[in-house]
Amino acid sequence: MLRNELAQALQRRDAQAAGSARQALAGEYPEDPALADALTLIDALTYFDSEPFAATVHVQQARERVEKHVAPAAKRQFGEAAADAWQSALWACLARRAGGLPYCRDDPPSHCAALWLQAGDWSAAVEAVERIESWRRIPAPLAWMARACWQISGLDLALPLLVELAWISPRRFDELARSLADRALRALLQRFDANFEGRGDSDDAAWFPAWLLTEQPRLSELLAGARTSRGSLAEQGWQLMMTLLTLEHQGRHAEVIEHRRRLKGLHEGLYRAYMKSR
Repeated sequence: MLRNELAQALQRRDAQAAGSARQALAGEYPEDPALADALTLIDALTYFDSEPFAATVHVQQARERVEKHVAPAAKRQFGEAAADAWQSALWACLARRAGGLPYCRDDPPSHCAALWLQAGDWSAAVEAVERIESWRRIPAPLAWMARACWQISGLDLALPLLVELAWISPRRFDELARSLADRALRALLQRFDANFEGRGDSDDAAWFPAWLLTEQPRLSELLAGARTSRGSLAEQGWQLMMTLLTLEHQGRHAEVIEHRRRLKGLHEGLYRAYMKSR
């Protein structure tokens, strides 16, 4: 009963009631393991304050404490489902308090957009990313936007952004794409891993967009809005594939032959993947 009273006060974010409940529990059961977690969570209730953070370092301190100490304590105290709901409210409060701070390249996870993702508020995350200048050219905000768009509308909306992410940060693309609970995307990644003839390192992921067009040419219309930025070899491969699909559709045989020659010279493995369906 005493434990339940303590947990309920914490879930209501009532610091005074939680303190009293903890004191009562300690008086009866001074060795109870819930006492240490309760102290951590009572202290964390200060994070529900509405005062804006003055600097990114203050966000970082709060974020790291929540990740390392508060989140595990909440799961032990409330159970996983209730802890998730409580933490979502906590992350949302931290995001609001960090909303006036600029994006810091040295600490992306402390930006309010990343905190909104932790809170599960996808629309707020989109709005926060859009306020970052040149966000489509920065790996972290681009990844945040891709995840938020996937959560809101699924793979069709997120795929052009994932394509752009693969070009500017293959490693981050690989991590994000494999973390999404999307069966269609996971199946494509499995086929890419099994069939694409690359160098066998993390940079192979940059070629996923071009390879994707060899596997599912119909996606060319959906991906037409993807923006190239750096002129990398992988981007050139994607552009060649987009052009080839257009030329084939138009029946321009001589130009198809010339672009196939260019594709082979650019990347032999991509060329073979393309020719398998021809």
